[in-house]
Amino acid sequence: MTKRIAFLSAILAFAAPAAFAAEPAKELVADPKTVTPVDYAKTRPIGLKAAEAAEKLGWRLGSQAYTLRDRPLLDALDALHGLGILYVECYPGQVISKDIKDKFGPGMSEAATAAVRKKLEETGIKVLSFGVTGVPADEAGAKKLAEWAKSFGIERIVTEAGAKQFDVMDKVGKEVGIEFALHNHPEPNIYGKPEKVLEALKGREIGQTTIGACADIGHWQRSGVKPVDGLKLLEGRVFEFHFKDLDQFGVAKGAKDVPWGTGKGDVAAVLAECKRQAGKMGGKSGKPTFNIEYETGNGHALVSNMAKCVEWFGAECEKLAK
Repeated sequence: MTKRIAFLSAILAFAAPAAFAAEPAKELVADPKTVTPVDYAKTRPIGLKAAEAAEKLGWRLGSQAYTLRDRPLLDALDALHGLGILYVECYPGQVISKDIKDKFGPGMSEAATAAVRKKLEETGIKVLSFGVTGVPADEAGAKKLAEWAKSFGIERIVTEAGAKQFDVMDKVGKEVGIEFALHNHPEPNIYGKPEKVLEALKGREIGQTTIGACADIGHWQRSGVKPVDGLKLLEGRVFEFHFKDLDQFGVAKGAKDVPWGTGKGDVAAVLAECKRQAGKMGGKSGKPTFNIEYETGNGHALVSNMAKCVEWFGAECEKLAK
């Protein structure tokens, strides 16, 4: 990460169109007659600037690959590269490419694995987490999953595994050097409200357990939970985010994702609360990851909205870093 960030200023200083000759082609998914394609020569430097601003706060900006489920993983990584996003959370089941039909996850072929590693190297993107996925209940199975994830440099597995599995997960996490983050879908999910996560983790001391929370603040909004309140309740236990802003609050079905800062989630206050909790988030790394995740949308419009989120995030980070 240090080397990657070290190059940001140099890249930003050389932002002429010629500097992006090796960039992926313009985003071509969906009907170009209805939505203007995203110009990566403009969005990438904005994203790199946002990454630099986030780093000053000890934060990382990423994306859940599920946002780009309308395309194969290799194409999704090209889009993230074009947006200047340096981190990704991959999810199980995304097809690798139009030529490689394997799906990302344990058991994919050597050819698929090599193709993903090559694309990650080309784009400079790091896979920080994997999920939302189940975790085998037996120790051998859980360890096999953790070791596979670790081979990709993945820091944590995002799951909704129940508390009965925590002893095995904690043991494996400490042995392999990987974390587990409990994700919340909307109520009546077992982790639908932050109180449920807190109750499940009762008796596991902060800093002594490899299990924490992946706070999906969009699903909190759908469950009637104000994200700021949820963060205060889980102080010290949030490892990462599925970061969202919605057009409606407290609506389980029908609420739609909107660019950050334009919805009902009070996401600027969420970032301010994250700054207040500096040093208490992000698990072992101490660096929480804010993953863009959209449940709705596709094509040009979706990528354009992601670009708006990136730009807003960068501007907010700059304000908070002053």
